[in-house]
Amino acid sequence: MIDLAEGRSEWAVGFLDETWFSRLARPALHSWSEAGEPLRLIEQSVAKDDPDREKAISCYGLFAPELEKVWLRFLDGRPVSGITTRFLSWCCQKLTEVGKKVWVLIWDNASWHISKEVRGWIASHNLAVKNGGQGVRIISCLLPTKSPWLNSMEPKWVHGKRKIVEADGLLTAHELAERVCGVFDCPHYEHLSIAENAA
Repeated sequence: MIDLAEGRSEWAVGFLDETWFSRLARPALHSWSEAGEPLRLIEQSVAKDDPDREKAISCYGLFAPELEKVWLRFLDGRPVSGITTRFLSWCCQKLTEVGKKVWVLIWDNASWHISKEVRGWIASHNLAVKNGGQGVRIISCLLPTKSPWLNSMEPKWVHGKRKIVEADGLLTAHELAERVCGVFDCPHYEHLSIAENAA
């Protein structure tokens, strides 16, 4: 599908994935430092009066190699089918804006990717695009189970987590999201959420 998409200007390949950015945990990371002055990353803890409830924030990311862009949306809560469909819809709007008609969506088989709700949403979305003649059709391609290295978004997450490290302090959830957006050169859009009783 990637080869097929590369020969067509109105097609886009997009690798979609989700991750968590922790305010507390430190990534495995090596760094050069001044002689005798090693940089030590210390696991942080949250004070009882910390205004941020979240110890980590979740994020959807789409990497479109042809566009050389990463699009991010943070979530209020965890990835679920209802938020996944909202992210897919938002990505379709962004791809329409750059003149794309077909999106080859490459992602893993997480439960919120293969759920009945998401599969139904993609089918009805594609039917609406076909009948209306406008929008971006989605061709969903699932990666083999336990093969995260095949998703081009995975290494971007790893490098991003290393670049946002605060060596000797605790970032707020907002500061953390701002740093992540800075690393990926992406605006900090409104967080995606759904009502608690809908999850």
